[in-house]
Amino acid sequence: MGSISILLVGKVLPYLEQELDKRYNLFRAIDPSQRAAVLRDHASSIRAVVASSSGGPDAALIEALPKLEIVSSFSVGVDRIDLQKCKEKGVRVTNTPDVLTDEVADLTIGLILAVLRRICECDRYVRSGNWKKGDYKLTTKFSGKTLGILGLGRIGAAVAKRAEGFDCSICYYSRNEKPDSKYKYYPSVVELASNCDVLVVACPLTPETHHIINREVINALGPKGVLINIGRGKHVDEPELVSALLEGRLGGAGLDVFEKEPHVPEELFGLENVVLLPHVGSATVETRTAMADLVLDNLEAHFLGKPLLTPLV
Repeated sequence: MGSISILLVGKVLPYLEQELDKRYNLFRAIDPSQRAAVLRDHASSIRAVVASSSGGPDAALIEALPKLEIVSSFSVGVDRIDLQKCKEKGVRVTNTPDVLTDEVADLTIGLILAVLRRICECDRYVRSGNWKKGDYKLTTKFSGKTLGILGLGRIGAAVAKRAEGFDCSICYYSRNEKPDSKYKYYPSVVELASNCDVLVVACPLTPETHHIINREVINALGPKGVLINIGRGKHVDEPELVSALLEGRLGGAGLDVFEKEPHVPEELFGLENVVLLPHVGSATVETRTAMADLVLDNLEAHFLGKPLLTPLV
């Protein structure tokens, strides 16, 4: 398949980029400034695009590739891809669900514990020598808390399963109530936030869920509540989150994603009740390699005329 041309538009694991280069005729336009030159010389030959959480094909790029057949995303989220345009043009889309579910769910529990038990701050306390001056202050337990989950999909359900091990009460909000779920359902995000101690954002990013965590939801969660975001940065109205934390209207936050990555509001840097991660939800060697293999397998299946492994469109 070395004659098949593929365009890479998002940052991916080096292993995946190397395998794409080995198996296909690979062009790169990870930096938008590269795009014009690549399209000028190769638009008519490109049959596939590989995307990721950092970059994907918008409507203009899809229109500019007359022979585009498939977009394979190195992520479970596809908010960087214009899915409607793909449907209009008959372009297939795949992503990488399931293989990263456990990893993201594990990290979610880690974030909750890190915020409630001030694990990062305790580490700094020891390293700075302050322990010699006295014990660190008391923190808050996780066991027995009420955990609210926004989006009870694969990842949300995996987080709930883990939280059961901490004897947590689980409640959730999603577009529709899950008839087979044993967890309590709330018909709005505000009601969910009002009735939980920790709120986990685990839903897909869509126009409807953009800034779904707004001032009203944050105020409902309250000064003892904790927000955990392992979804997408744009789920949260970031200025409202920052002001709520600074004013004490929200008890704490654990954030793996941000609105304008890699830029993070500097006001958060000095807050001990906030844990900040550089979008590493699925970032282990094992999981990222499995994701890369799934991208490769979907592309191979498409070009060999076999069923796609994880079709989205």
